[in-house]
Amino acid sequence: MSSGFSPTSDNGENNAGAGLYILLSFVIFAVIGAISCCFARKVRQGIVRELQTVVASATPNLTHSPNVVQIWEIDQPTMEKFIREMAEERPVRLTPQQLYCFTSNYSTPLGSGGFGSVYKGQFPNGVKIAVKVLKRNADRQAEEQFMAEVGTIGRTYHINLVRLYGFCYDQYMGALVFEYMENGSLDKYLFGKNQDIDWRKLHDVAIGTAKGLAYLHEECQQRIIHYDIKPANILLDANLSPKVGDFGLAKLCNRDITHMSLTGYRGTPGYSAPEFLFFNYPITHKCDVYSFGMVLFEIVGRKRNAGVTDSGNPDWLPQHVWDNYEKGKLEELTLMCGIEEDNKERANRMCEVALWCVQDSPDNRPPMSTVVRMLEGGVEIMPPPKPFLYLQSTAKRNAQQTSNSSDYSTSNEESGSVWYKDTPIMKKYEIQIASS
Repeated sequence: MSSGFSPTSDNGENNAGAGLYILLSFVIFAVIGAISCCFARKVRQGIVRELQTVVASATPNLTHSPNVVQIWEIDQPTMEKFIREMAEERPVRLTPQQLYCFTSNYSTPLGSGGFGSVYKGQFPNGVKIAVKVLKRNADRQAEEQFMAEVGTIGRTYHINLVRLYGFCYDQYMGALVFEYMENGSLDKYLFGKNQDIDWRKLHDVAIGTAKGLAYLHEECQQRIIHYDIKPANILLDANLSPKVGDFGLAKLCNRDITHMSLTGYRGTPGYSAPEFLFFNYPITHKCDVYSFGMVLFEIVGRKRNAGVTDSGNPDWLPQHVWDNYEKGKLEELTLMCGIEEDNKERANRMCEVALWCVQDSPDNRPPMSTVVRMLEGGVEIMPPPKPFLYLQSTAKRNAQQTSNSSDYSTSNEESGSVWYKDTPIMKKYEIQIASS
């Protein structure tokens, strides 16, 4: 007999309810988990952003604040300073784009010549520069000049040598970046209309130039021969201090090599030594000494050595200097050149030094360190022999050269006894220095 109650249907409803409860619980836990993950992610991102903000705000202060010292600067300040100074002393390679910016598209030309053109520029730190853009040609002279300048002046640093800051070279252009010389070259003060420079300052210019050459010849690890000393290559800075420039013809040579074999003429006519005129004649650093002597003559006369008289005859100042020296009338010549009484002794001394520098035989010419001593004073200059014998006949020249050169030796060059002797005052001074 059936009562209307079914146990089977009740169990089915209970199982369905339990399943629904389990599913609902799982959904709730999943939602809670998802919400928790999202919240945790947002919290973590917020913390990271806050840390990044703190670090970013602190880093510039550490880098740029003058009161904060970085750890590596505390550890090795001496070495870091040394490395920076070494980097500043050596020429660096620059790009054409940098030179374009430094020169404002090459807007200010300073001069030009067979080598190319020179433009005024400025580094970002305000340092003025002179950019020499070399002219490319088929005979590779630009390449040779580039290697000569970088290979010589790029190895040296002296107060009387123009400093090479950097260079640029690629398949399109070659350029050299030098320090800018405010007052240009010496020639405009000797031969131009602007001759307002005091002669005493010209005397200082001669001594400074001699010191620069003495450094090249006698103090560098490898001797550097300039080959083109002339007023146009002696540059003057803002204080009219001289610096030797234009090393486009310069060469390096080892100190144990007494002479060099060269092919072709080097230098500028009127300044080049006579040995360049003779075939296979040994060329030494004394060719620069000869050129410097020619510059000294032009400093005394404030005009070019070679000229023409009013009657049309050749007029050569070095020959006039020798003729007046031989007659004992050197002071008259210096007065004719406009040199005042208070500079008379310096001018006479400069003429005697010039006559020693332009001796025909390279061995008879003094080294540049001796030239410096003779120009500075304090020593008695010995009487120079007659120069310019190469202009005479061959027989007469050979006879006089033999007599003039017989007493010269390496020991004399080292002691300077051929060209000067110490005065009693100078000897006393040197004894005091040695004993102190």
